[in-house]
Amino acid sequence: MRRTGPAAAALAAALLLAGCEVLEESGSPAEDGGAAKASDGRAVSPLDNPDGTDPGLAPLTGETDRADGRELIETVRTKGRGPRTGYDRDEFGYAWKDTADGVPLARNGCDTRNDLLQRDGQKLRFRSGSNCVVVAMDLADPYTGKTIEWRKEKAAEVQIDHVVPLSYSWQMGASRWSVAKREQLANDVLNLIPVEGRANSAKGDSGPAAWLPPSKQIRCAYAVRFAQVAVKYEMAVTTADKEMMLRQCGG
Repeated sequence: MRRTGPAAAALAAALLLAGCEVLEESGSPAEDGGAAKASDGRAVSPLDNPDGTDPGLAPLTGETDRADGRELIETVRTKGRGPRTGYDRDEFGYAWKDTADGVPLARNGCDTRNDLLQRDGQKLRFRSGSNCVVVAMDLADPYTGKTIEWRKEKAAEVQIDHVVPLSYSWQMGASRWSVAKREQLANDVLNLIPVEGRANSAKGDSGPAAWLPPSKQIRCAYAVRFAQVAVKYEMAVTTADKEMMLRQCGG
């Protein structure tokens, strides 16, 4: 285990996934377990994955873990949500750049999107001649509990969610950040999870008070991940969002 304690768990939207062409295979199949976890056991608790480099988002079910989750959430500051005025996705840099400094997996020769597909996907298949560009995979989606057989021709079925949406962060103070810090948030694997496209589209730029994953089993883990990102970037959340996050972990 790599758990470092809730307070130290501060370490690490919706753009469609696309792929190209044919096919080299690696990995092993994911099976549909029908619950909000990777059925092959690969999904990792957010408390044991403070930098976001391990796959998935596993539920927090034990009372000790849920108490640790509440302790972390309690450290998040609150304030009112500001206006969306001036927000543009381009304020956070171009999508999925490999050169955002200060985040895991940066400058590894593979863009952020494909890093994430490789992190969380099963039965990975790559564009011919590439060991980076994923064109097919199976995804155990934590938000719905479904296993999605994603292919290029079904690109919209999987999207990459910014757990703390970029527009939300803008309204909570990112409008005053440096461009480098905004690019870091947009490409930080702690803040990014491949999920079912419909669930991600339904979320939009909502905070936890307005939207939670459809699977109730994953909601405490989702709240903890939201808090991890907020703490890492010294970002406040609304009072309503913090109260909802605590409630998901039994607070």
